[in-house]
Amino acid sequence: MKQKCNQRNILLCLFSFLTMLGVVFSLQTLYRMARNFSKDNWLVVYREGGKRLDIVEVEKGNVRSVFLPFPVAAVFLTSTNRWLLIQNGSNRKYSLDWADSESDKSLASCWLQPLHEEALSVGFGLSTAPDGCIPGGISAMPISSETLSLALQQSQTMPTHLLDQPSSFATAILGYPETKPPYQVQIWPRETSLPFRNQSFCSPVAFLPSCGQIVRALPAKQVPLDLFHSQGEKSMHYSGYLEVTDLGTQTVKYIGVPNPAEDHPYSGWLARLSEAGFLLAEMEDGTGVITVDTDGRVRTWETETISLQRSLSEWRTMAGAADDRPLQVTVQKDGAGGDVSGPKHGRRDPLNTPHIGGNTWAGGTGGRDTAGLGGIGGPYRLDAGHPVHQVGDADKAAVPEHVRQAAKEMAQKALKDRLRDIGMSPHDAQLYDRFSSAIRPQVQALRLILDGLQARGQERQWLRLQTDGELDEGRLVDGLLGEKAVFRRRGDKPPEPGSPPQQPKRVRLVADVSGSMYRFNGLDGRLERCLQSALLLMEAFHGYGDRIVYDICGHSGDSCDIELVSRNRIPSNDKERLDVLNTMYAHSQFCSSGDSTLPALHHAMSALAHESEHWDERLVLLLSDANLARYGVPPEALANALTAEPTVYAAVLFLGSLGDQAQRLKRVLPAGQSYIAMDTKHIPGILQEIFSSAMLAS
Repeated sequence: MKQKCNQRNILLCLFSFLTMLGVVFSLQTLYRMARNFSKDNWLVVYREGGKRLDIVEVEKGNVRSVFLPFPVAAVFLTSTNRWLLIQNGSNRKYSLDWADSESDKSLASCWLQPLHEEALSVGFGLSTAPDGCIPGGISAMPISSETLSLALQQSQTMPTHLLDQPSSFATAILGYPETKPPYQVQIWPRETSLPFRNQSFCSPVAFLPSCGQIVRALPAKQVPLDLFHSQGEKSMHYSGYLEVTDLGTQTVKYIGVPNPAEDHPYSGWLARLSEAGFLLAEMEDGTGVITVDTDGRVRTWETETISLQRSLSEWRTMAGAADDRPLQVTVQKDGAGGDVSGPKHGRRDPLNTPHIGGNTWAGGTGGRDTAGLGGIGGPYRLDAGHPVHQVGDADKAAVPEHVRQAAKEMAQKALKDRLRDIGMSPHDAQLYDRFSSAIRPQVQALRLILDGLQARGQERQWLRLQTDGELDEGRLVDGLLGEKAVFRRRGDKPPEPGSPPQQPKRVRLVADVSGSMYRFNGLDGRLERCLQSALLLMEAFHGYGDRIVYDICGHSGDSCDIELVSRNRIPSNDKERLDVLNTMYAHSQFCSSGDSTLPALHHAMSALAHESEHWDERLVLLLSDANLARYGVPPEALANALTAEPTVYAAVLFLGSLGDQAQRLKRVLPAGQSYIAMDTKHIPGILQEIFSSAMLAS
């Protein structure tokens, strides 16, 4: 009922408006609007075949009329002070010029002058008659000089507007309407002219002067489908096509517009407006067009080359293919294929065949009850090296609480068994060497940085050459000679550049050992990068106890403070360091889902801030995979946490990212306190920058 009332009100307003203009309705009469400057709140209404133009000033509520000596077929507002008129019947063109360029025509004078068209010269004394059809439209804005120069293959700065004609892909009028005639016309002709189109209420052409493009809505019968469709496939899925003529690249492209999903009673009405089956309009920024069909489906089409390249780059970044990593595709399953009953490890497949769904095999993806990835109800994660099919969050939330609790207890038992095995197993030299050899150059680079660490803390010393304070006995003679700076006083003196710290720097590494690190390790190696980062610090800091005092803790869905390395018990050999790495890996595999990034950061910063020892500097380095949005952690909360303790300098290092998560977080976080390292070789340089930023902040 409300929609019908709105339609009735619109019809009443339209009838009142036409009555105000003194217009008499008839089925054979078409009324049109020239609305190029509707954004300035004025437009022109005229009757096809009539001799009067009505200028409607919406804001002022005024209607001014211009009477012509001939019936008009079309009016184009090429600028505020020059209009192009087409005479009905003969299609002769006239220019209606105004004395001013203001939108208010109430007191302005205007004059009418005919435009004479000369035949188009094609060489060897031959010529063609000018196109006598009514143009489909004229661009209100000129194309850029760069595009015009590329199109003409010569330098050109003259203002140029685009014209739509059935016989050409593009027609450019050089100098019109900004300059006085004569005007040179540049035409890019078609081999076969398009059928003559009667003007409709909705123009089938859109001008994109900023990128030098003309976009037309064409039915399939007017498109050379043999160029890109096989026989029998023509126009089967498309209601029409967008013809994109690009003057800058000298190309013509065709884009299919899909058919509406259903037939509607409006199809016949729309067919009278557009043979292509959809309506067309320019986007406000001039980079593409908008189409709408009888389904009410609105589509935006980017056609500008630069805009397409930018959007492709953004999409590749969002999809995770912005660098050398493989393209990331996440498959969401609507259901796990059955109810969960109880957690179990599952059977091991000796052939390691990928298993999707079900509840039989260990290491499968998107299943239920068994150890694997992307499923529900399983006790812990188990990566068998296959592409992951991820069950949706709604399915995970529907797991009964008793199953969830049983899975957690089984995971905790498996974790205890794994930790016991780590403590009992001998040193695995081959496994340790695989990690250590990968970071050996970075260890050397970081140790060179540690050798050059400077002191930050200021020392209480005598400051000499002062103008007040105690008399400096060593400056008595200078005082007798009139020197004023002969005093000294106690004060804080900054250390000399390059001087080593008299007190060690305090560093805490907060490593991400959450379940997502294990879950997505096969995608981008984030967990392995986290282990390498911890080993890098342990090896590089070894032997620098007088300069660096460090510890390592972890955070996951189970806890925000998982002790991995105590500052009072630093790993002193390869075996102890390997135990730390195995512990981190085990926590990530068997911990509960969840995120403790913010609590871990708050806890680490508070613990360092309240330590009673005097440190040259207090630093917290947080490792994260940027997977915060999944758990509802806003970027602003992380930004506030990084600056919560004034005596502690904190920085976050993103070691993984789903799409552009890390980039979006980095844009919000404070400068110098967030970094992205998708390669371990960048970490020494990042640490050096963090040390420098901490000194400047202090």
